Amino acid sequence: MRSSSTAPVVRRSVNRFLPAAVAAAALVLAGVPGVTAVPVAAAADSAVTAPVLTGRQLAASWTGPLSTQGRYIVDAKGDRFKLKSANWAGAQGTWEGSGDVDDPANNQAGQVSHNIPLGLDRVPMAQLMSDFHGLGINSVRLPFANAMIHDTTTVPDAAVTANPQLKGKTPLQVYDAVVAALTADGFAVVLNNHTTSYRFCCSLDGNERWNSGQSTQQWVDDWVFLVNRYKANKRVVGADLRNEVRRDTWDDPNWGTGDSHDLYKAFEEAGNAILEADPDMLIVMEGINWQGIPQGMFSHGRPMLTPVGHLSNTLIRSGKLVYAAHFYGYTGPNHTGASGGWQNGETNDPRYQDLSPEELVKTVGDQALFVTEAGQHFTAPVWISEFGAAGRGSDNAKEKDWFDRFTDLLASHDIDFAMWPLVGWTDANGKPNDNWALISYDAKGKRYGLQDGGDWRVDGWNQLVNEQSRTGQVDKVDHWNMLSLSGGDQNLSITMRAKGDWSYGNYKAACPDSERLIALGRGNSSGLCTDADEPAAGSGDWTVVNSEKYVTSDWAWGYNKIQCPDDTFAAGYSANGSIVALVCRPSAAPLPTGGRTIWFDHGDNRPTTGGSVQSDWAAGYYKGQCKDDEYIAGVAMTWRWNEHGVPDALLCRPLK
Repeated sequence: MRSSSTAPVVRRSVNRFLPAAVAAAALVLAGVPGVTAVPVAAAADSAVTAPVLTGRQLAASWTGPLSTQGRYIVDAKGDRFKLKSANWAGAQGTWEGSGDVDDPANNQAGQVSHNIPLGLDRVPMAQLMSDFHGLGINSVRLPFANAMIHDTTTVPDAAVTANPQLKGKTPLQVYDAVVAALTADGFAVVLNNHTTSYRFCCSLDGNERWNSGQSTQQWVDDWVFLVNRYKANKRVVGADLRNEVRRDTWDDPNWGTGDSHDLYKAFEEAGNAILEADPDMLIVMEGINWQGIPQGMFSHGRPMLTPVGHLSNTLIRSGKLVYAAHFYGYTGPNHTGASGGWQNGETNDPRYQDLSPEELVKTVGDQALFVTEAGQHFTAPVWISEFGAAGRGSDNAKEKDWFDRFTDLLASHDIDFAMWPLVGWTDANGKPNDNWALISYDAKGKRYGLQDGGDWRVDGWNQLVNEQSRTGQVDKVDHWNMLSLSGGDQNLSITMRAKGDWSYGNYKAACPDSERLIALGRGNSSGLCTDADEPAAGSGDWTVVNSEKYVTSDWAWGYNKIQCPDDTFAAGYSANGSIVALVCRPSAAPLPTGGRTIWFDHGDNRPTTGGSVQSDWAAGYYKGQCKDDEYIAGVAMTWRWNEHGVPDALLCRPLK
């Protein structure tokens, strides 16, 4: 969410991004590993009407639930489902933190949401659905506050004037009705935990982290409650775990330290709890929105998804992870978006709208789009789940130029998107309270929408919803997923999670049940899982091996060895500085017992081709990796020469 305290009310000029500049930007981003540009059409001289589907047509066009194949989201039939979305705000709260909560002057843009989605006081639900279809969207990101889940008060009648069927309901019950209306009309809904309290975010407002104002366990419990509430509705497709995690007054969020501020750890805990409750949900993870103190003498910046390049997330079910990032012209890679001098958090760093076309494309690629690179441990769809600009009545040329360049970038690279916000208010003369909204309504329900004329953003928006995209069936892909014990256990096998503490006193890592272990890092207890050429799993028990009981030959002379029984393959491990045990999973068919020893005690030993061979999944450590058509049968280590029992060699055997 854009912060009301930092977002200037601005607008860009009407000039479209020149075709030559678009082509140059596409060439730059095509140089970002794995980011493939599709041909960019020359900028249109006039708006192209967005496709309009009825609820019945949209519902017939896709089937839930959703999952992922590589960089694409797909529906239950395996067809591409591109999130063409907008954010229907309100249920996260609009109060800005002081004064009477019912006074418009104390609410974002003078809009008192009463903690329910905006517009229900002005327009009947059926008309809202029709107007949403008119924009060409197929999905809605629906923010909520944790406070909403626990709020037993009823909303004022005035908050639902145009929808009297909602009178006497709590904010959660109104949210239920909105979810039901959206999904009945064919829209996919992504639930978004935006705030803890009803206070409008996103600066120092008490909503900085998932555990600001509440415990991590309460946050996870709230998610499981909400997911179970909508579990039967397969058009409720995703859980966007937390909005814009950032520094509070004293502490930064981090990515992988294992402490109470570790977003990486918290996201996996919540994501896996959700998947245990509802295996069909997409799990959406944003990166870190802000770290550091925004003054020149301190380190500061917006890491976004950059840490994912070295430490990506793994869930108990493959094909359920979507990464997300937010971009606004007035913010920057090292700029909070604040204005008014250093005392308000403004720095001299450039904003995104200050970057050249080439700089913008490279920065967005480095901070977000790189995760679409195929065949890496971090490969996933990326959803730009918030972006936007002030439209009707705004005249900021620099922001206009940024918006046009940014929408060109999203369109040309076939990126899923969600614009902020969807619904707002106007006064009696049609002047928007919040001219960032795609559709605004006056008190009598008259619409002032993007397609109604007078809004310069219409060309960029229509380009987004109409740009040629990948459609139809998406081929299945192999997965490569990281294991890391830097923050504690990463026991991601449903089978092994049911066995309790299967290696007492040691950190435990296990691949998802659909994958096997294919690589280990030397010294940091990192591993790599894959389902490439995955053998069919046998019905026998999984074995935890912590001795040389099954070693049949001295394949690493003079070294201690842990080896799986024949016809089983390594699917996990435990460690305590040294490697302690292997988890061995039975194969349905006999596995070859020949093989080769690969050493990685003095440098990387990875295949020249195959999955995730270019990515650094054990940053700063040597890596040993079997070929994609091999399995790990054993690991060797020594305590001699002060090597502390870290893995030095792998026994790689062919799968066929």
